[in-house]
Formats: sequence, C-alpha cells, structure tokens
Amino acid sequence: MEGFPEKSITQKKMNYENLKIDEAIFKAYDIRGVYPEQLNEDVAYLIGRAFVSFLGCRNVVVGRDARLSSPTIFKALVAGLTDQGADVYSIGLSTTPMLYFSVGYYKYEAGIMITASHNPSEYNGLKLIKHSAIPIGKDNGMEDIKHVVLTRKFPKPERKGKLAELDVMDDYLSFILSKVKRIDTFKLVIDAGNAMAGYTLPKFLESLPLKVVKMFFELDLTFPNHEANPLNFDTLRELQKRVVEEKAHLGVAFDGDADRVFFTDEKGSIISSDYVTALMAQHILTKQPNSVVLYDLRSSWVVKEVIQQAGGIPMMCRVGHAFIKQMMRQHNAVFAGELSGHYYYREHFYTESSVLTMLYLIELMTELKKPLSEIVAPLKKYYRSEEINFKVKDKHAALRAFEENFFGNSISHLDGVKVETENYWINLRPSNTEPLIRLTAEAKEKAILERLIRETKELLKPYIV
Repeated sequence: MEGFPEKSITQKKMNYENLKIDEAIFKAYDIRGVYPEQLNEDVAYLIGRAFVSFLGCRNVVVGRDARLSSPTIFKALVAGLTDQGADVYSIGLSTTPMLYFSVGYYKYEAGIMITASHNPSEYNGLKLIKHSAIPIGKDNGMEDIKHVVLTRKFPKPERKGKLAELDVMDDYLSFILSKVKRIDTFKLVIDAGNAMAGYTLPKFLESLPLKVVKMFFELDLTFPNHEANPLNFDTLRELQKRVVEEKAHLGVAFDGDADRVFFTDEKGSIISSDYVTALMAQHILTKQPNSVVLYDLRSSWVVKEVIQQAGGIPMMCRVGHAFIKQMMRQHNAVFAGELSGHYYYREHFYTESSVLTMLYLIELMTELKKPLSEIVAPLKKYYRSEEINFKVKDKHAALRAFEENFFGNSISHLDGVKVETENYWINLRPSNTEPLIRLTAEAKEKAILERLIRETKELLKPYIV
C-alpha cells in the first residue's frame, strides 16, 4: 500500500452553524441530492465529520464515480473525515462493488462511495458502510449521522487523520477471476452507459477469452446517450438491437455505479432479473449444495422451485440492499437476488457483484452448451406483471384497503402486503423514498392476472393523486 501518508486536505473556513441542510438527502439506503443545491462541499464536510463521530472509526476507504462534482465532493468529504481523526485511503475512480471489496478484503473499519448511481448528472450522493462492508441505512445509523450533521455536535478529535492512496485493482481482478473456472469464447455486447463499468471492465476483459462489442465505454457521467439505469427498459433498446445485429450470444447492461446488471439473450430479449436469480442459484448450488438462497418477494414462484430442485433452502426477503445483506448474514445465505438487478454473494462479503454475475452466467452457458434463450425457456411458467407504480396521498390507508379486499391462503407483511393463493400472488408495497406504492403480481392464467390488476387499480382510485 503506497501512498502519501503525510498529505492532508483542509476545507475552506466557513460558518457551518448557519448552513441550511435539506434533510431529504438522507434516504433509507444512502445520501443523495442535487448538486450543489442539496448536496455540496460544505454538506459533504459535515457528513464526513458526523460519519467518524458516529462510528468512532480510525480509517475509512473512499471511492468515487466520475461525475463532474465528485472531485470536489471528495476533497471536502476527506477534509471532514480527517479533521475528525480518521485516516482516509482513497481508491480513486471505482465502482461501488469495488469499494465494498476494498473494505471487506483489506478489513478496513469503514467506507464511503461517492456516487448517485443511476440518477441524472446533476445529482451526487454517498453510500456509507462500516466494517465487513455492512451498509449503513435508516435502521442502523443513518438517522444518527443525520442528527450529528444537523446539530454539529462533533466530539473533539484526539488527532488529525491523514490521506493515502490505495491501489486495489490487481487484487480485485485476481479475487473475481479466481471464482470462475472455465468459460468458452462467447461474443458479448456490453453497454457500460458511459459510467463506471466502462472504467473497470476493460481490465477484466483483457484476461478473458471473450469477444466484446463495446457500447458507451467512454466515461461521461453527463450520460450523453441514455441514463445509466437498465431498470428502465427503454435504455436497453439499442443494446437489444446490437445483440441481434452482431449475432452475439449475450447482451449486458450496467447501471451508473455498476452494482446492478441486466441481460438479454441472443435474440435480444430482456431476461427478467428473477430468472437470473434462479439461474445463479442453480449454478451456485451445484458448488455449494444445501445452502440458503434469498429471493425478494416480487420474484416469480419459479425461483423458489428452482432453488428447491437444486437442493437449496429458499427464503423470501423484503426489497432493499440493507435488509437483504442483514438477512444474508443472519442465515449465512450463499446468494441473494433482487428484481432490480442486484445480485449478492457471500463470497463477496455479502454484497453485490455485477461482474461476478456476468461471469457466472457465461460459465453456466459454457456448462450447459445451450443458447441463453433455451436455458431460460423452462422458467417462463407463469403470467406476471411488471412493477406498476401508483402515486397516492396516503400509502398506509391504501394498503389497509388492499388487505381488506384481498383474501388468500397466506398474507405476508414482510414488505407491504402480499396475498397468495393456489392460483396467484399479489404484492402491494410502499416505496421507501417516494410517495408511491408498487404493485407486482403473478398468476397461473393470463385472465386471472388481468383481473388482479384491474381490480387493484379500481380499489386504489380513491387514494391516487
């Protein structure tokens, strides 16, 4: 670890007592806001001090994306961290999984990733983790950090911290590539979205027997081609087209900070993320049988079925990375998959690895020697909806009305309300960050699914804004 141990960063002097802070930047899973109106250098400085004050940590790893505001946010954040007495180890430009790896692999006490993920270019944000890459969210520290920021009650530090550089790339490459045993020479089209995957992926691709057609690998987080949010399927249209044109075996798209990944088959069809969860579970359980696998409650029935057939122990979990990572640790789960394109691995410190997911999928294709469309086909057993959003004036009243009108063999309150019968399941859950409720459903017959959606929309009419 070579660096510049005597270097420190100072923040310009200002009257922080009079600084107005928009509390809305403190989200359930991270800190995020528009730069510089909501999140700026002065706010970042205070967050740095509050972070160290709350954790009492002696060292913090910091990574950042390539947004135009990230360098100055970094400088101010580091000033706050070091002023409060923590040494900072900068890994420079990175993906969020790379930051998680750095804290977990080297056993540092904490980490912060400067990123607004898939949000537009005017945003920036901070993802906070403590030791072992455990996320800090609403239920385990975010409210405490917000309180310290708002009150400016910082304990007097015993020392001033230092800043050093930490080069993790070689260890990170070796760590990920060591997990994959054999892959054939497939042709891929990869869309990096002008974001952070375009920075790290070329280093992986140098060591792999893959033919890759690169789309938007140039770092430009003004997002000149499309937003780096593959959950919005409109952003995948050009990828789908290129896969067919190039006669590729697989299409891959990453989000802004590369902690999410989406896939298309060789025909350009988007593979639903819960089907990817099923395939990953099947693949991992051949290596680690009798293990617990988590899947989020919006996933198809087929995910549970595949996990059981592969000799695993399926467990349904609520939506949100902080909740999933906590549950993975509680049950020592080997893997977890989320409909939003997050895939979590015990071997990756219970955190996301989009690159590992891509490589495992290629490894599975190598073993089965079938096109991806044929591998996925048996999973398409049921009729399902996309996630449908409703903007409502009273989320709790809407959920109560829903529960009073739907009856089933089982009702779960794991996340919102999920009603399940022999012929369908339907889930209505509140958003953690917006005045929305989200509907997801699946049925054994198309007519049943259509009726569920129609009846739910009618039921929610009095609550919709």
